[in-house]
Amino acid sequence: MSEKAEEKQTPPRAPSLDDSINLTEPSSSTDANDIVPGSDGVTYGDLSSLRHVRDSFPIASFLVVFVEFAERWSYYGTANIYNNYIRAPLPRGSTTGAVLKADRSVGIAGALGKGQPTSFALRTFNSFFVFVTPILGGILADTLWGRYKTIMLSSLVCLAGHVILVGSAAPSALSKDGVSLGLLVLSILVIGLGAGCIKSNVSPMIAEQYQGKMHKKMLKSGEEVIVSPEVTIQSVYLWFYAAINFGSTGAISASFLARDHGYWVAYLVPTLIFVLVPLVLMAGKNIYVVTPPRGSILLETFRVIGMALAPAWSWNPVITLRNVRKPHFWDPAKPSVYKAGHVPSRITWDDEFVGEVSRTVSACGVFLFFPFFWLCYSQIDGNLGTTAAAMKLNGTPNDLIQNLNPISIIILIPIFDGLIYPFLRRRGINFSPIKRIYAGFLVAGLAMVYASVLQHYIGIKSPCGPHDPALCTHPHDGSPEAGTPWPADINVWVVSGPYILVGIAEIFASITSIEYAFTKAPSRMKSVVMSFSQLQTAIASAINFALTAVNVESKFVWLYGSFAIVSWIVGTTFFIVFRDLDRREYQLNAIGRGQRQGFAGETPEMTSRVAPKAEVRQSTSEKP
Repeated sequence: MSEKAEEKQTPPRAPSLDDSINLTEPSSSTDANDIVPGSDGVTYGDLSSLRHVRDSFPIASFLVVFVEFAERWSYYGTANIYNNYIRAPLPRGSTTGAVLKADRSVGIAGALGKGQPTSFALRTFNSFFVFVTPILGGILADTLWGRYKTIMLSSLVCLAGHVILVGSAAPSALSKDGVSLGLLVLSILVIGLGAGCIKSNVSPMIAEQYQGKMHKKMLKSGEEVIVSPEVTIQSVYLWFYAAINFGSTGAISASFLARDHGYWVAYLVPTLIFVLVPLVLMAGKNIYVVTPPRGSILLETFRVIGMALAPAWSWNPVITLRNVRKPHFWDPAKPSVYKAGHVPSRITWDDEFVGEVSRTVSACGVFLFFPFFWLCYSQIDGNLGTTAAAMKLNGTPNDLIQNLNPISIIILIPIFDGLIYPFLRRRGINFSPIKRIYAGFLVAGLAMVYASVLQHYIGIKSPCGPHDPALCTHPHDGSPEAGTPWPADINVWVVSGPYILVGIAEIFASITSIEYAFTKAPSRMKSVVMSFSQLQTAIASAINFALTAVNVESKFVWLYGSFAIVSWIVGTTFFIVFRDLDRREYQLNAIGRGQRQGFAGETPEMTSRVAPKAEVRQSTSEKP
């Protein structure tokens, strides 16, 4: 027997994170009259008998929402028109990418003329890079600068990238071979660094402005309800996502600005919008709830995982997996299982921190399925824009159609938040995060089926057949239309279906993933966990990049169809693997809310290290 095993005590064990307890019902270890951890007098019996409602939001949340609105306007107002900017050549008679007024009914704005493969590669890299850099932003915020300072400094970096992008589209740059492309790549790198570091910190910062506890409240109607932080955070992120999509509609103006006035003007407007980001951050500096950086938390997290994994490890992966899934897997890292005075010196945490790490690992496991969801989403970013270019535009810019995605989300979020979700709660239907994410996978697959069928009919209707219908032009036979686009006889608005369906899928899956990352991550690691959830988009971009050979119009039918099947299979697997987490939802969310308890061998120095508090610059107890 090892020395470590000899040191362990065997007292009766309290219910832990690893116990599958349904906290909406009393069980062998809980009573209906027991108080839910972290709540203000709410019992387990109340959880199952009273309706749950959301609380009001503090004013600081709305300031952070505006920051995200302006940042997303600037990002989507540029990225959404990259496809035509890179793919299509300068229109006839143009030095800026603008289309002559006489050609606007069928003409498409363009500049670099590098074709679909180059456009796809650069756009995919942009998506990959902007979702890799959140890892850096999360580490800087959680260990060094804190979220507020990280967002402020990153916004200045991002602003510099936008200035470079405007320069890339200047007529003088477009007239010189290679200059615009080089500046574009540089701007993608700089904007990606700044925007990525902002992304990993804005999401947790907006929700941590809410500091309320679960409590009971009597409505004017006489109904007693539970004011639930979980429902409040769900609502916060619904409206946060609405702000993202309000900002992304900036691409509507960008499409027309590029077509009518050229790309330097189209890129200048988002740059001016972005100037507001650091200004708003400075204006709200004194009222934000700020979580200070922890310093060594990542190192300690890896130590906890290493101590728990050491006795479970085997060269046989099946045995390792079986050991990892055992109820007492995390016990070797808990200081409470050691005798007083025998706690290993490398343990600088308490049992609560081990529970937080366990919860973090569980959340990160959920996110690992998301790359296959984002593969479906990635199609609305460019490939469906190329699909639209092969249809009758009737004066509509082809890259304008993708704005139906954010518009549909903006319209649907109030419906979900005010009608659908409250209706389900009143009926006692637990539409939990795991179920919502699964629904998102199913709807995303349906969107890809729609796109596949549509692309099939475009191939039939196009005068040039299924091979590159977006490049089909009238023959040079001396007619006035010679060389102009010759689209399939299908109205471009038919392509709206996938954009709307993907929007619904985002409400189910994407918003819930943000909510899940915030509620399941320890307060000291929220930025890192949020960045890990966003990293899955980068992984999806890498997978998509590996599929460059099939990201051509002639293979779109099979590409879309394959993504649909993958989304349904992966989504179903996800639900089977994680459905048990539904029963532990409140238990997982309660970890870290209660007062920390001391443990054998704990010193005052260790206590101060494991329990940093969020710094409240100004009280947010009063609701606006």
